[in-house]
Amino acid sequence: MVVKRPSSSSASSSASISSADDITKPCGAVKFLCSFGGRILPRYPDGRLRYVGGETRFLAVRRSIPFSDLRVKLGELCGAERVNLRCKLPTQDLDALVTITSDEDLANLMEEYDLACPDPHSSLKIRAFLHPTPTKSPQSATPPAISTPNCSVLQQSASTTRHLLRHGRSIPNHPLKGFPVVYGFPVAAASLPRTWRQQ
Repeated sequence: MVVKRPSSSSASSSASISSADDITKPCGAVKFLCSFGGRILPRYPDGRLRYVGGETRFLAVRRSIPFSDLRVKLGELCGAERVNLRCKLPTQDLDALVTITSDEDLANLMEEYDLACPDPHSSLKIRAFLHPTPTKSPQSATPPAISTPNCSVLQQSASTTRHLLRHGRSIPNHPLKGFPVVYGFPVAAASLPRTWRQQ
């Protein structure tokens, strides 16, 4: 019995097909089911936790994505410059979310989902919750302190103003002619006490 061996061309074509299958395998991608803008609340009547309100969107990324790049994509997804990522473990409820802050955390999370997934060829679907981090606004400049003259200066200014008004003299070097100055502010003569008014 003669066994025919496949030609080199057919072998190379089958190898190329298998490599293409490896590239397009669904297990090479990860899907994040991201919720943001809502709250986790107990459900009536059983008290089971659920996410209420906000928005929920899908984000598909490659498994090898660095955490820094993933964080940027998540920020673009919810319209925030920075976000905190918390994920649900496959065997836990919403009361045991884990915070992802590094590449190691992200790898451990995917490993947990791999162990819980019965089909190794299916893509991972990770439940994620995004918490936008508000950016610090620049502190407003503190207005300069206004120096207040001491009591002796105020008394002297008031005494000088009364003396000029009693003798029918105008206050020199003032931009608003016809109005006296009290404590450095121009006022109408009618608003002054009667003893201060011009005779």
